Amino acid sequence: MTEQEKEKKKYYVELEDLPGIGPATAEKLRQTGYTDFSSIAAAAPHDLAETVGLGVESAKKAIEAAKEAIDVGYETADIVYERRKTIGKITTGSKNLDDLLGGGIETQAITEAYAKFSSGKSQLGFQLCVNVTKPVEEGGLNGGVLFIDTENTFRPERLIQMANGNGEEILKRVTIARAENSDHQMILAEKASEIIEENNIRLIIVDSLTSHFRSDYIGRGALGERQQKLNKHLHVLQRLAEKYNLAIYLTNQVMDDPGMLFGDPTKPIGGHVLGHMSTYRLYLRKGKETKRIARLVDSPNLPEGEAVFKVTTEGICD
Repeated sequence: MTEQEKEKKKYYVELEDLPGIGPATAEKLRQTGYTDFSSIAAAAPHDLAETVGLGVESAKKAIEAAKEAIDVGYETADIVYERRKTIGKITTGSKNLDDLLGGGIETQAITEAYAKFSSGKSQLGFQLCVNVTKPVEEGGLNGGVLFIDTENTFRPERLIQMANGNGEEILKRVTIARAENSDHQMILAEKASEIIEENNIRLIIVDSLTSHFRSDYIGRGALGERQQKLNKHLHVLQRLAEKYNLAIYLTNQVMDDPGMLFGDPTKPIGGHVLGHMSTYRLYLRKGKETKRIARLVDSPNLPEGEAVFKVTTEGICD
């Protein structure tokens, strides 16, 4: 590294040191998840400009300065491998389902479950709320939960049923945020950094991810804007997962594909944007009585497969 490069790194100490970033703008950046040079260097100029009210050119200058202040991010695979050793897993309550997912719901990743109504996707979310509070040796992460509720489906009574006599303590570790529309939902995710460290959040649940986006953007003419905003929302969630080593669990709605003549016509909402951003993608469907079938549709390192589990009064089990 040259002396000039060292001087640049030394000069840019705080966000306020970046060109065009004053104290008020720096505070907005921190509130929306841009807390360090790395997050700013990786941002898209238009996203950064829109988030904090900067001009696009000013955002470009700030991004270039942030890149100068850090190592741009080249690293060898062995370093990535060491970092992945810090990943945690949250048990689902079903050994069959845990095995399908390679040990449970993974931190630093987005796990999406899509299904028709009453197929178990919200019930799995409730079970994860309980399980993440458990010690690591019991399949938890000894942490809290941020539950972003978009459909008014959160029920604390259900957690108490699943908690095996420890309901009051578990409820204290679950933070609820009720999203009123898609923009509010995005803001809740962008401001999540404020409570993640304070409440030791190790799991973020969004139930459901696409409900507000479907109702706020109707018709083909709004599809492009809807997908752009959904993409931005998912990138914010992924950044939180990686920065704080926490797990993201999303539930998703479905629709029937009228062009499907043979096989199951059920397809998830969100299109390719969500398909590419979800690290693990589960398709849940109902079996007989309390049985549910989970199919692992997509994963970067696990084979496709199916697992059978049950949804009972006491929670998820084999």
